[in-house]
Amino acid sequence: MAAAVVDSLADPVTVTREGAVAVVTIANPPANALVHRVRAALLLAVAETEADRAVRAVVLCGAGGTFVGGDDIAAFDRQPLPPILPEVIRSIEAATKPWVAAIEGGAIGGGLELALGCHYRFGAPDARLGLPQVTLGLVPGAGGVVRLCRLVAPEEALALVAGGKPVTGRRAHDLGLVDAIAERDLLGAAIVFATDAPRRELPLPLIARRPVGEIGAAFDAAAARVLARARGQVAPAEAVAAIRDTLALESHEALAAERGRFLALLDAPQSRALRGLARAERAAAARIAPAALPTATVGVVGGGTMGAGIATAALLAGRRVTLVERDDAALARGLATIHTNLDGSVKRGVLDAAGHATALGRLDGSTGYAALADADLVIEAVFEDLAVKAEVFTALDRATRPGAILATNTSYLDVDRIAATVADPGRVVGLHFFAPAHVMKLVEVVRPAAVRPEVFATATAFARDLGKVPVESGVCDGFIGNRILTRYRQAMDLLLLEGALPWEIDAAMEGFGMAMGPYAVQDLSGLEIAWAGRQRMNVKARDDWSYVPIADRMVEGAKRLGRKAGAGWYDYADGEGKPSPEVEALIRAASAEAGLRRRTVPEGEIRRRALCAMVQEATRLLDEGIAARPSDVDLVLVHGYGFPRWRGGPMHWADAEGLRVVAATIDGFAVKDPRTWQVPALLRALAAAGGRFADHDG
Repeated sequence: MAAAVVDSLADPVTVTREGAVAVVTIANPPANALVHRVRAALLLAVAETEADRAVRAVVLCGAGGTFVGGDDIAAFDRQPLPPILPEVIRSIEAATKPWVAAIEGGAIGGGLELALGCHYRFGAPDARLGLPQVTLGLVPGAGGVVRLCRLVAPEEALALVAGGKPVTGRRAHDLGLVDAIAERDLLGAAIVFATDAPRRELPLPLIARRPVGEIGAAFDAAAARVLARARGQVAPAEAVAAIRDTLALESHEALAAERGRFLALLDAPQSRALRGLARAERAAAARIAPAALPTATVGVVGGGTMGAGIATAALLAGRRVTLVERDDAALARGLATIHTNLDGSVKRGVLDAAGHATALGRLDGSTGYAALADADLVIEAVFEDLAVKAEVFTALDRATRPGAILATNTSYLDVDRIAATVADPGRVVGLHFFAPAHVMKLVEVVRPAAVRPEVFATATAFARDLGKVPVESGVCDGFIGNRILTRYRQAMDLLLLEGALPWEIDAAMEGFGMAMGPYAVQDLSGLEIAWAGRQRMNVKARDDWSYVPIADRMVEGAKRLGRKAGAGWYDYADGEGKPSPEVEALIRAASAEAGLRRRTVPEGEIRRRALCAMVQEATRLLDEGIAARPSDVDLVLVHGYGFPRWRGGPMHWADAEGLRVVAATIDGFAVKDPRTWQVPALLRALAAAGGRFADHDG
């Protein structure tokens, strides 16, 4: 091939020749994002290939094993420099010579929009093609919706645009999104096709074609499902509207409408929140140091729901796993749960049948700690009791090799005290998973005082390898997430005394976007868990805590322990939770005992109390060094506790409200309850300076 450099601006794009075919290669690692320099260089490449009489066709590809793997999220916060992506795509579409997109790796977001501007598309069978802009609170804005609807049925287009999940190259071919699949040598196959393409009549650009289908019952049903799942999110509804417009309007009108939607959503609060969270996730991933120690062989002690979930996650990540339980019956139950979890992974498309068999082939079980003698990493997931965990770690200290990492999955307990039970505390770390552990994304990686740097780095990298979002936490009761959850629940319990009822609070928070309200969550997990935490914290004696007796009386007197007991904050006589007259009577009695006249609590006040409580406790965690940065708090609450992703997390919410407003709101609460409500020092300082939590996220 003879290479021709396009221009000094065109470093990320090269044009080479293969006979009469020009090969235009995008090389902007790691994902070939369509930043300004790439767009400008592509426009120059179009001009060069159009002007070169020896070029009869063009193949567009990406270097490094991917086409264009994702958008430059940071660029969304800036005014784009010309040429903008729609202009680049229009220039390719208007070319007099056929352009063939050779798609391997990913054609994601703007990358797929770029490929749709080409006259033909070749794909690798395992390539990923998708329009995930909805996950950033957006819809495609460079003609992706309009051109997509010229290739696939409206309901299939909706699945791609509103669902945000990519499809494989093979599935894209089945849908009509790509013209051909190349099983081997994708670029070579695309060049051969392009060599012959000029002999054919140049196909009409997608934008000039009519949609392949019309709005019908299948689309209406799919749209109804999208809107039902949206739960307050704007972008999915805009995706539905964009496809309806595409099928109703002329192409130029539909393109203008699509671009208008994109620009309007770009400046909307939901997209700003989602983009901020995406940046936080990328920054957190970038901070993960390489693993210094091996984790190929993993032991899990405890085969209950949590332990079986952790074992499943490790198997899905290619590790060899040994499950240890106290007796044969418990071991059989644990192994059966893992098998069921893997079956579910097949149903969700995470594994195929061969992968299922391979995973089970890496699973062993034992009733003795000696089976862990060669393990690289052992994770304890037994009953939440310090004495029980100390006994397990003492046994592990004897049974495992000196270099093995020992991790505890405790949700609340003091990891420093657990580490002190072994001869070398430097090899002990916290790995707090969330149930179901093979599905939930969050892992709090807890740093005890004595842990060695390489142990902590390896534990964090291991969590990442499991497909999790690892967030560092210091040692305290409940770490980041459960400590904030405890304060949130206390704030809501105070509202019970004042006049709210559990189902009113749950409805208010679910209306805000929480996956579940606080009382429905307690019923699901079991009220005895939070009860044990209150006993451990001795909340009745704390001078910074306004104690509310209702939850303790639910457990101690009424024996209402949640769903599993048939009664908790709700009644579950027929399996479905319903408001409980018994609970309401208990709450009203507690209000009278406290000398309070009950009142109607508006939904807005419920939400302000809840969110300010979260922000208050999170700021204390930052002040104490338990949480390293505000964005870590947001990642924990979104990925582990059902905080709506499109709200960005409690710290992003506080920034959006304005910290002066948040501080003033807490001051207002403190007038009636100064013991519970105080503005933390960091929040007070930031509010006074007109600052934001985001400014302290280095």
